[in-house]
Amino acid sequence: MFSSDSQVSRSAEVLPPSPKAGTKIEAQIGSVEVDSKPSLEEKDGLKLAPTVEKEIAQVDKEDQLEAVELEEELVEEKRSQSWQVAPNLFSSFRYAWAGISYAFQTQRNFRIHTAVGSLAMVLCWLFKVSNLEIAIICLTIGAVLVMEILNTALESLVDLTVGQAYHDLAKIAKDCAAGAVLMAAIVALLIAMLIFAPPLWAILSPFISSILSI
Repeated sequence: MFSSDSQVSRSAEVLPPSPKAGTKIEAQIGSVEVDSKPSLEEKDGLKLAPTVEKEIAQVDKEDQLEAVELEEELVEEKRSQSWQVAPNLFSSFRYAWAGISYAFQTQRNFRIHTAVGSLAMVLCWLFKVSNLEIAIICLTIGAVLVMEILNTALESLVDLTVGQAYHDLAKIAKDCAAGAVLMAAIVALLIAMLIFAPPLWAILSPFISSILSI
């Protein structure tokens, strides 16, 4: 015969666990799993773990550093090229022509001086002035154009130095450069009047005298 204690133990081994006990165990396991997951933060509608956010921030920082380094390399390259001497004579002429072309395209007064100088050369051919007078006209035209180019270069240098800010010394520098161009233009006009006035008067005097005699 079996004792009552052995029967109770055998019945306990045979009986399955109750559904309520299983539910409690699953709930406990689920709560442990949820608690073991890292905390999530919402960003742009997506949930990212803090470790992922740190990795993204680190990648962005590295990209910014690479962009800054690339920009510094470009600046250093341009700076090194700016101090280089032209490799050959053709390059020197090309750079010089680039400056003249820039002045002609951007400066209205340079275009006006060029047109007036061209007209003066045509008058030299029409009035058949001497070679010495033609040389003087060419020198005055060249002086005015050179002063205009120097004025453009000085204005660009001042703008590079002070930027968009106002400074009295920058104004003085620009005004003096423009005054130098004006003086050269006035002198060129006086020389043109001295050279072209006699032949022009010789051509116009018969017409003027005929008009006055009527």
